[in-house]
Amino acid sequence: MKIHHQNQSQRMPFAVLFVLLLPILSPHLFSPLSRSYPSLFSEWNAPKPRHLPLLKAALDRHVPVGEKNELWSPLPYQGWKPCIEPTTIHTLPTKSQGYIQVFLDGGLNQQRMGICDAVAVAKILNATLVIPHLEVNAVWQDTSSFADIFDVEHFIDTLSHDVAIVKEPPSEYSWSSREYYGTGIRATRIKTAPVHGSADWYLENVLPVLQSYGIAAIAPFSHRLAFDKLPTNIQRLRCKVNFHALAFVPHIRVLGDTLINRLRHPFGKFHASGTEFLKERMNDTESEGSGKFVVLHLRFDKDMAAHSSCDFGGGKAERLALAKYRQVLWQGRVLNSQFTDEALRKQGRCPLTPEEIGLLLAALGFSNSTRLYLASHKVYGGEKRISALKKLFPLMDDKKSLASAEELKRVDGKASLLAAVDYYVSLQSDIFISASPGNMHNALVGHRTYLNLKTIRPNMVMLGPLFLNKSMEWPEFQHAVLSGHKSRQGQIRLRKERQSIYTYPIPDCMCQS
Repeated sequence: MKIHHQNQSQRMPFAVLFVLLLPILSPHLFSPLSRSYPSLFSEWNAPKPRHLPLLKAALDRHVPVGEKNELWSPLPYQGWKPCIEPTTIHTLPTKSQGYIQVFLDGGLNQQRMGICDAVAVAKILNATLVIPHLEVNAVWQDTSSFADIFDVEHFIDTLSHDVAIVKEPPSEYSWSSREYYGTGIRATRIKTAPVHGSADWYLENVLPVLQSYGIAAIAPFSHRLAFDKLPTNIQRLRCKVNFHALAFVPHIRVLGDTLINRLRHPFGKFHASGTEFLKERMNDTESEGSGKFVVLHLRFDKDMAAHSSCDFGGGKAERLALAKYRQVLWQGRVLNSQFTDEALRKQGRCPLTPEEIGLLLAALGFSNSTRLYLASHKVYGGEKRISALKKLFPLMDDKKSLASAEELKRVDGKASLLAAVDYYVSLQSDIFISASPGNMHNALVGHRTYLNLKTIRPNMVMLGPLFLNKSMEWPEFQHAVLSGHKSRQGQIRLRKERQSIYTYPIPDCMCQS
């Protein structure tokens, strides 16, 4: 006994020393800006299913053949066609007013919209656009440039009759760089561009800079051009950029096509850079949706969960962890935290958990033989959080399950390139659904509207109260879901004032026929 106490007393200083050194040895666990902080509870101890009765019923569901066929049938033609050519014949002016540079922050889809706006602003000012500079994302630390993501030659060629575009400013303006504008106040930098600024604002405030210096740099630029009160030709040009000029680089398209092929033809062998990549499926049938697949954008990361201020079933420890994370990132600027969880759910402001989006898909009529592609970054709660979704849809894949490490080598660890692959696959899926609204959801809703493809938009206001009702049985839940989503599967929606042209391209960029 005495020896045991001696050993224990000898080990105690080492244990204390280990605890003291842990923040130094593993700073990522303690850094307030780390995506894993404060994850000691919230990431490693995901809660059990919150809707167990519905989940059990969904696992035993049977989908009638008629429902399956209707669900998978493509959208009928709705009387609108792409309409992006200018209303009047025009040629590029012989003399440009100068060079426009823009610096774009945010993620891939926010930058995509900024690129479209930059082309429009160059057109408004009769200026030459320098290929936009993509800022390093503060969260993902992705240094990918425009040329790393988009096909530059295709971009320039597609817009050659609309706007003059150069890869770099000429040598006489080589000083006009991101580093130059980061070291002081510069006369050629426009920092005051208003959110949703008008065409007149750019003519009054940016054109004089161009005329004086020959170049103007606008930063910040995201969301800096209005959606309303612009000439028809400018609106059509924005859509031409978005839906035609912005093509991903070849290696992203090749990888995307590989993933799509393996989703549509899951049986058989695939050659991946000399390595046979065999995918086998158990209990799969050649039933409904054979050769078809759904893309689910599972937007359920820690930022989303924390910013929503909703309760996700992890108890007091999880609520405290998310509140601390929220305070570190947004310093009390999250207004949602003033509401109760029940109030937020009734307003449709809580992101759907993987379990809830799985129940939604099951209620809509997707069977357990549905092939599901998961487009997302790191899921808050990890594998445990998506276990219920996997039970409902065992044929669920993502990039890593479909492709070899060698095939993913050029995109691995680069958030923008990974998002580009997901965008490419999503655009060619039979059905697309996003668990919660966001930039990728908005971009794909617009792009798929332009192509008349089926896109299911979850009715968040309806679903919130449904998931609060713990006594609801499966037939009632399914009936409510079906009736609440009849007109939310890609039916035409006209853009309203102040809404994004990139989410609602009708009537600005499509014509009735």
